[in-house]
Amino acid sequence: MHRPHTHRVAIADGNARHRAEVSAALLSFYRVFEYADSSHALKGILPAPPDVLLVGEHLPPDGGIDLVKRLRQDPALQKLPILFIASHAGSGSIELMSRVGISASLTKPYRRSVLLKTISGLVNCQVEQHWESLPLLQRTALKGTIDIFNSISDVIDQGQPIAFAAVSEACQPLVEAIGKNDFKSILHGVRDHDNYSYAHSLRVATLLSLFGYTIGLPEQEQLLLTSGGLLHDVGKMSIPHEILNKPTSLTAAEWDVMKSHVANSVRYLTASAGVPHAIITIAEQHHEKLDGSGYPHQLTAAKLNELARMASIVDVFSALTDRRVYKPPMPAEAALQIMNQEMSGHFDEGLLHLFGQALLDAATDDLETAAQ
Repeated sequence: MHRPHTHRVAIADGNARHRAEVSAALLSFYRVFEYADSSHALKGILPAPPDVLLVGEHLPPDGGIDLVKRLRQDPALQKLPILFIASHAGSGSIELMSRVGISASLTKPYRRSVLLKTISGLVNCQVEQHWESLPLLQRTALKGTIDIFNSISDVIDQGQPIAFAAVSEACQPLVEAIGKNDFKSILHGVRDHDNYSYAHSLRVATLLSLFGYTIGLPEQEQLLLTSGGLLHDVGKMSIPHEILNKPTSLTAAEWDVMKSHVANSVRYLTASAGVPHAIITIAEQHHEKLDGSGYPHQLTAAKLNELARMASIVDVFSALTDRRVYKPPMPAEAALQIMNQEMSGHFDEGLLHLFGQALLDAATDDLETAAQ
């Protein structure tokens, strides 16, 4: 199966077994390149730098630290994210690694999930650096939403409530960008972000804001929709990376875990004072379908909230047009055709028509350009 990976990860490690294990762990998510010694690593990396480089401590002939020093002498590689793999605790001091230019380190043995999270974080640092060149409004929208999204992950881990006022404040620049019809760079800015939950939620928030603006909702309701879009999948922060990003079909047990994100979202949001009921409803109902075939409650049309109907349309459209590790982004027109023809009975036809005709007529070029 073709997998349109967008990020390249190189592994320079003299331990063939460890190199193979790391490669196997990453192949579902990244294009992987292996080097057994410094000479081959330099020949491969200098002309075509990867997005992240993993360096083993005992890399022939002179060790991984020596390779890092040589790479950092090239001005073009000053910002290359480098993950150092230490053989045991105490292999290298933090001060030394910082001085030679190592971005992060792991010590054997480490869990696969920790490896994936660390690499993803390094990839995202590179993506987010490019936001600095954007105009102030678009830069503020992206930096504000990623900061609040990451902070939500932290407070959930700590069992603390979500500060909805901060979420609303972070979404305000996004609403302003929609009002000025200058949001393409926001969608483009998350195109290569390696945190799929954030990238998808930001796209849903943007498109919901655009939906609300186009049908004439007041700005406060647009802000409510936008905040709901950013928070609609917050429960996915508890779903294991391997399931959330699995490039093949989920097993029945894995699908049950995936669907549990709805209940998780509702629980987190309900436990947080100040979160409007509409936000919780969007999170709870955006996977429901008018014909009752959705989840988690199999609600039918009469019981579905209008904001949730809007969110379900945008969520599916975004899922179809999102770039994933296992599929390229689908063109907007093709996604709408599938939603109209193959998903008949799932959506509010009137709202789907408004989304397709009123929104995408004005924004198709923006959406497709941002997705490619």
